[in-house]
Amino acid sequence: MAETDRLSAEAGRWESRPHSIHLKGQRAVLVGLGVRTHVALARYLVRKGAEVTITDAKSDGELKPEIELLADLPVKLSLGGHRLEELLPADVAFVSPGVPREIPLLSELATRGVRISSEIELLFELCPAPIVGITGSSGKTTTTTLAGEMLAAGGRRTFVGGNIGTPLIEHVDELSPEDRVVLELSSFQLECLHRSPHIGAILNITPNHLDRHHTFERYAEAKRHIIEYQTGEDWAVLGLDDPTAASMAAFCRGRLLGFSQDAELEAGTFRQGEHLVWRYGGEMESICSVRDLLLRGRHNVYNVLAAAAIAKADGVPTARLAAVAAGFRGVEHRLELVTEIAGVKYVNDSIATSPERALAALRSYTEPIVLIAGGRSKHLPLEALACEIGQRVRALVTIGEMAEELEAAVRAQSGRIPTIRRAKSLDEAVEIAAALAETGDVVLLSPAGTSFDQFRDFEERGRAYKAAIEALRRRRVSG
Repeated sequence: MAETDRLSAEAGRWESRPHSIHLKGQRAVLVGLGVRTHVALARYLVRKGAEVTITDAKSDGELKPEIELLADLPVKLSLGGHRLEELLPADVAFVSPGVPREIPLLSELATRGVRISSEIELLFELCPAPIVGITGSSGKTTTTTLAGEMLAAGGRRTFVGGNIGTPLIEHVDELSPEDRVVLELSSFQLECLHRSPHIGAILNITPNHLDRHHTFERYAEAKRHIIEYQTGEDWAVLGLDDPTAASMAAFCRGRLLGFSQDAELEAGTFRQGEHLVWRYGGEMESICSVRDLLLRGRHNVYNVLAAAAIAKADGVPTARLAAVAAGFRGVEHRLELVTEIAGVKYVNDSIATSPERALAALRSYTEPIVLIAGGRSKHLPLEALACEIGQRVRALVTIGEMAEELEAAVRAQSGRIPTIRRAKSLDEAVEIAAALAETGDVVLLSPAGTSFDQFRDFEERGRAYKAAIEALRRRRVSG
């Protein structure tokens, strides 16, 4: 049997594991309501006969949209603080990814014998289908979405979720061993997870979320959980161009695949000139040409290689995953081409909440760039981004709390200093950028900081950017 055929046969074998959690009559506490996963989790638990109490430090006024979604459910709310007496007795506490596990409430609940869990842990416990988990400091959403489409092209009914899309706890009763579940998993979701998916992928690990994990080592350790509990029948897929991700091979208990743009591999996907290639068991196949891809940027080639390695681990025929790779247009807020006005392209990369993500965005274009950047600082190094801005950016428009910090970094670098303007709002930034841009330029929103100084999340920021561009377009047309 050819090695690729053997992979396809192996991918079809999966024994459903019976779950050990019996929810009927359980007294469940949900810690944190302001996330979509906990609204879905509350609905699921009630449907299964659990008694549900939800606690959140925010007030009912701050959580009005979430409360309205729960209006038809028999759940108890304890809002505006965590009051232990309103939560006990309890059997299990499900913790939102945004809530640190070391808060006093959870310590007290654990002391009293309450099991501490999460929505994603429950999903792993209940899911009868093989799970593909994807993590990394950047590229997770694009790779997860793309891998999901590739697995679906392989003929499997595929569900995509985790940190994106619909919370899959809502669909867990619909799943069968023949289906596939593809999850984007953050460090917050992984840090206390003691199960690993059938296929676990680590794209890259660079400093991020250090306000939560405190050290880079603890952050990397959380990411490592995605492969650490695998068995010999599972697959670990590692980005070998990233030193920290590559070092995770030492913890691999399953079968190892790599992906790389810089080296030819014996097992995995890699770039060979202008072609993306798959090799395993001595056999080698060309997937497609880099020129076939619609996605811009070296980092997106890396994402395609990662998704292709995942799909091959699941036995997807190369021709089918190649067709998906060639037709994939990307994900909203990730180098998303919004429109072109008067010869100027407007691109939304609101997902770039770190300097490294903004750096990758700048390197995706050969055209002159008018960059809109800023937000709330993660206090990460800005030197490399500042140097790239000096080389590639015609003009910089700064916004948000880190505007001064970013401008100072750009002025401190040894290269050329672009035109720099400061805007009070994103709407004003679009106006300034449009005035500075020339025909053939790219106006790029790639903030390098979080959105929390002005917006609820990067998605709201991206939508606001697109709305400002649409308003600009209308004024230009009417004028």
